[in-house]
Amino acid sequence: MKKITVISGKGGTGKTTVISNMAALAENLVLADCDVDAPNMHLLLKPEITGERIFKSGKLAVRDESKCTECYLCLEFCRFGAISANFEINPIKCDGCGVCAAFCPAGAIVLEEQETGYIYISESEFGPMIHARLKAGADNSGKLVSEVRKEADKVAKEKGMELILIDGSPGIGCPVIASLNGVDAALIVTEPTRSGLSDLKRVLEVTRHFGIPAMVVTNKYDLNEGIVAEIEEYCWQMDIPVIGRIPFDPVVNQSLRDGELLIRYREDSKPAQAIKTIWQKFKETMVL
Repeated sequence: MKKITVISGKGGTGKTTVISNMAALAENLVLADCDVDAPNMHLLLKPEITGERIFKSGKLAVRDESKCTECYLCLEFCRFGAISANFEINPIKCDGCGVCAAFCPAGAIVLEEQETGYIYISESEFGPMIHARLKAGADNSGKLVSEVRKEADKVAKEKGMELILIDGSPGIGCPVIASLNGVDAALIVTEPTRSGLSDLKRVLEVTRHFGIPAMVVTNKYDLNEGIVAEIEEYCWQMDIPVIGRIPFDPVVNQSLRDGELLIRYREDSKPAQAIKTIWQKFKETMVL
């Protein structure tokens, strides 16, 4: 079983569009949407949810009024200003550090684990799909990504699937690292802009640090072929294979607007043909 994560150094490069269309070309796969802060792969693949469970992570201070002696020590020690003069605890400001609970002489404050999101087990047209949603303002998205990965591994083993395709988060933070953990390769989607090149270099440092083979695709390459040349020169110097270019075409936006996969919406379009070629090169490289 091969595990592949599609990532990008920055948001908006077309990562989810690429992986969703690749999913329609693949066989015997499980999909995992690990972009839990802004999940949207389900909008294109339209899976049917068959299971759901609550995700708990992070702790917040909770006060027991019956035990509180109003000694004001919690106010004195809280460095986040989360406790008001009438001893109400603001869940937005509370960092869950536990100092208030540690210094409360009456034991009136405890830390309680919070419900911070949901994990969904679904069935898409192309195979099982595991995705999640983090509540607004909730943290620990890296931990939620790990839970999505565990569920995807479990489903893949149970069903004897040969491939797990993972839609990772943009950037280089904890969710990205969690989505790269233990995978066989990373496919990085970039764009021909200065920020795209800069962030590509950063995310390649992450894959190199963890010893994960990486491949690069440039989306909307014809908007600035000068920077594309810089991207490909940098990849050549770093021995990173560039397996394709996807041209800019309004048909991509039209397919997204209509909620359809590009390779079905306009199979004969240049971007659709480019994605098919990229998938074929990817399969050959990964021996899928």
